[in-house]
Amino acid sequence: KEQHVRGKWVCDQCDTLTQQAMPAYVIDKGIASPELLSHVLVSKYADHLPLYRQRLIYQRAGIDLSRSTLSDWIGRCGVELEPLANALKQVVLQQRVIHADETPVTIMRMGENDKKPKKGYVWAYATTQYNPVQAVIYDFQDSRSGQHAEAFLKDWQGHLVCDDYSGYKARFKSGQVIEVGCMAHARRKFHELHVTGKSQVAEQALVLIQKLYAIEAELRKKTDGTAEQRREYRQQHNQPVMQQLYEWLNQHQLTVPSSSPTAKAINYSLKRWPALSRYLDDGNLPIDNNWVENQMRPWALGRKNWLFAGSLRSGQRAANIMTLIQSAKLNGLDPYAYLSDVLKRLPTHKVTQIEELLPHRWKSNSN
Repeated sequence: KEQHVRGKWVCDQCDTLTQQAMPAYVIDKGIASPELLSHVLVSKYADHLPLYRQRLIYQRAGIDLSRSTLSDWIGRCGVELEPLANALKQVVLQQRVIHADETPVTIMRMGENDKKPKKGYVWAYATTQYNPVQAVIYDFQDSRSGQHAEAFLKDWQGHLVCDDYSGYKARFKSGQVIEVGCMAHARRKFHELHVTGKSQVAEQALVLIQKLYAIEAELRKKTDGTAEQRREYRQQHNQPVMQQLYEWLNQHQLTVPSSSPTAKAINYSLKRWPALSRYLDDGNLPIDNNWVENQMRPWALGRKNWLFAGSLRSGQRAANIMTLIQSAKLNGLDPYAYLSDVLKRLPTHKVTQIEELLPHRWKSNSN
């Protein structure tokens, strides 16, 4: 049991009583310590424990915390952590290469008059594996409409790594954003045909694409390589295989029925060939979008456990929390230690120095 001992002093001249002030808490006058709040947040959003299971765990330890209390703590922490999430968003938008992806999350009540659950979407924007700044931003919205990507990426210029979803097309048409394709999505089209036995030639494409990934695996072993070294390596090793794949696609496009599944897989790659091959000429670009898709796994695991977001607002608060937890993990931090320290320092931390608390810059007070 945690106790706070505050000293009291009485002036021997005027009998004025003075008492030491209570430490500032992220939840004003709340009973939860930063460590307890961090434990609740990490348990739900990193370990995927729904609140009813957390409550049972606390009850076994002799602590009776209602689900409504735990939910209130999470919501209030989500609000208090929003300035940090917004500051991290600005850092990500300063990068020249960003991954993007989106996934559905059920919202129980979109508005006060809504009685049926609706499908919301969380959008993820992440720096690349090659970037010294490791971060992912989650943007929780009420739909998959491209207007959300347009709003998030407004005025941003650079290379966007994504799949073929039309929601990003408006940014490409603006000329400010250059599309980088996902080879994993192109491969998936042929893999689906191969495993279902619907194509005799799909395996040939898979063999060529596998060669590209084998080269990338070798390249990843060169951890100290620069972007220019990656470009030169790809020009020497990837370019010939990409040329083989391009010729294979064009050759078989002429021989398979135009309405067949194989033709659709071939046309997908040919249509996006400039975007798929862009990584050859820039060592800062990845071959696919798998990196950000991996950052979506916590949401997929969460859906299986806590199932839904109560409202759009609660989803947005959850996105703030998960932004910081996942970014902390990307930087090799223990999310519990990170959030415990941040929640302790946040109430008295200067707004102008908020970036000091971001995961890629954080240094514990105990260090």
